[in-house]
Amino acid sequence: MRYFVTGATGFIGGHLTSRLLDLGHEVTALVRNPEKARDLERRGVEITEGDITKKETMREGMSGADGVFHVAAWYKVGAEDPSVAEDINVKGTRNVLELMEELKIQKGVYTSTVAVFSDTGGEMVDEDYMFRGRFLSEYERTKWEAHYRVARPMMLNRGLPLVIVQPSVVYGPGDNSSTGRMLDAYLKRELPAKVKGTYWGWTHVEDIARGHVLAMERGKKGESYIIAGEKRSMIDALRIAESITGIAPPRITLTPTIVKLMSRMASIIQPIHPLPNFYHPESLRVIAGVSYLGSNRKAKSQLGYDPMGLEEGFRKYLPLRMEELGIEQGN
Repeated sequence: MRYFVTGATGFIGGHLTSRLLDLGHEVTALVRNPEKARDLERRGVEITEGDITKKETMREGMSGADGVFHVAAWYKVGAEDPSVAEDINVKGTRNVLELMEELKIQKGVYTSTVAVFSDTGGEMVDEDYMFRGRFLSEYERTKWEAHYRVARPMMLNRGLPLVIVQPSVVYGPGDNSSTGRMLDAYLKRELPAKVKGTYWGWTHVEDIARGHVLAMERGKKGESYIIAGEKRSMIDALRIAESITGIAPPRITLTPTIVKLMSRMASIIQPIHPLPNFYHPESLRVIAGVSYLGSNRKAKSQLGYDPMGLEEGFRKYLPLRMEELGIEQGN
């Protein structure tokens, strides 16, 4: 099979592309800068230069593909200029899916996120849940727009042969996101504090890549599948990490109330004096005792999805990352 992949030079897209190649598939990768795709090219990936915000630049590469994986997205928390989020996450997704419709591609998989549910208030929600409140970040808002006003209507009302997957918090090799930066700060003993009541569905990136492939192979067109991992609090996750690395979590534990107050103060300071990313008001809002939780029951029963637990995933990732950073095992 030949698959057209957007976001192949990114974190999730890179792991997905590797998995597709390992399974013997052909991959055409859409990239804005071919220089960043030389490693993919050496592995036999066909590189096509283009941009999801410019529909016609994708036409030649997508033509004749057996399937499309639309993974590319703008994912930043606490960004100084979030204005491009709308163009990439919403308009870019519309371009990809409209072109897929025009070219009569047999099947596509779109990478949404559990973040479209925003703070689930400690509840483990399913694919039928729909958030209608105030979003905590521009990423959440624009991915919600792409999910509910672009992908789902095209899928349900126009018959686009699409499957939606919704990862939760993803970690693993190559992660440059806020999660990766948090884990790096912990390993470097630079994480200032941990926060009570913050829960995520922790998912190793290898499982996310597997989930995408399963969605393409077994997913029912017109359906969404949450491919989240194990529910763990920030405090639990750092405790598990300590058992593997010997590095103690930060001693300071903040309550959600304190972090929310810090976020309000940061909102006043930020326009006058830009703050480091960790103290950006948006960065503080998304860890202030919030939960990004989605049940993977449907993906398990219909796709055969079986993600590893957090301890197993951390044992695969943290020692490797410590070696990359030159960090020795703690006492």
